[in-house]
Amino acid sequence: MRVLFLSSPGIGHVFPMVPLAWAFRAAGHEVLVGSSGEALAVADAGLPVVDIAPGLSRAETMARLRRERPDLVRAMLTAEVRDLGEIVEAMAEITPALFDGALTVAREWRPDLVVQSQGQTVGLLVAGVLGIPLVEHNFGLIRATGTQEGAYARMAETFDRYGFTMPTSRQWLDVAPPSMGVSPVGLPMRYIPYNGGASLPSWLRTVPHRPRIAVTLGTVAPGMTGITPVSRIIKCAKDIDAEFVLALGDVDLSEFGTLPENVRAAGWVPLNALLPSCAAIVHHGGAGSTMAALDAGVPQLVLPTGADRYVNADAVARRGVGLRASESDVDAAVVSSVLGSGFRGAAAEVRAEIRAMPAPAEVVGVLSG
Repeated sequence: MRVLFLSSPGIGHVFPMVPLAWAFRAAGHEVLVGSSGEALAVADAGLPVVDIAPGLSRAETMARLRRERPDLVRAMLTAEVRDLGEIVEAMAEITPALFDGALTVAREWRPDLVVQSQGQTVGLLVAGVLGIPLVEHNFGLIRATGTQEGAYARMAETFDRYGFTMPTSRQWLDVAPPSMGVSPVGLPMRYIPYNGGASLPSWLRTVPHRPRIAVTLGTVAPGMTGITPVSRIIKCAKDIDAEFVLALGDVDLSEFGTLPENVRAAGWVPLNALLPSCAAIVHHGGAGSTMAALDAGVPQLVLPTGADRYVNADAVARRGVGLRASESDVDAAVVSSVLGSGFRGAAAEVRAEIRAMPAPAEVVGVLSG
């Protein structure tokens, strides 16, 4: 079987599909990934990748939208999006840039199955034009109710121009553990974090002498909403008996001056390598950070800033695996409170729940059967 994975230019959309792609390859199937921009980094996972929109990037797309549709940008950055079906209009502005390239690759490669990242429309188009099954792979806790039908309704003229008909075989893969309080959809599948590879530093391979707290804003938030939440963490760090690891990639921290002795600027560190040594994590509420922490059984302090991050923050607080707070709430007491034993117990329960879900290898058996 040939399986074509299609994603938007976002790392946060393509990385969650890597374990399933690996599982297909391990089972003897052929895999190809089609994406663009930052998401082409998925090639480092050992997967063959095609750039379906050369020159396109998330940053370029957002810059265009800021010029042409500032209303949509404001909504994506500040609105409490509760379902991806609410932002179909934004997807209609973003995804058509991928259509021609994706169809060209698909017609050349002739896949038997298309797997698309959650809420996208490029996989829907390809599956419908080629008349093959479609699988939608979600990336976290937010739902995408009626997104495919909504996307077609909004872009019907564009879709029909390609000779589209709605795929008769559609599946959904759900990585959300049921106890997180979201409505299940489709086939459950265990979430296995993929955050890229790295040569791990020596400090990460040793047991810390005091509680270690990871601090991250993911791959999107620093460029979209800034890094001001980090300043509050740095200010209160000296009053907390813990080691703080700023896993912020190549973000410039010079504005903060000399960091406290218990704050380490680690640059880019794969979360799935960092979190097992941590007692807690402070993050922006992104799906990747939330799910990686759930998988590691690590309590969370979530400071949501827009999009699906409020869904994730609320689910974390509701399940008792951490706290939701606003940036202005952050102080030593709030950060210290997430180290409490009650959060650790609930986080361990969710971790066990995730580990009991069907592995990608099992799901491949269902999808290829």
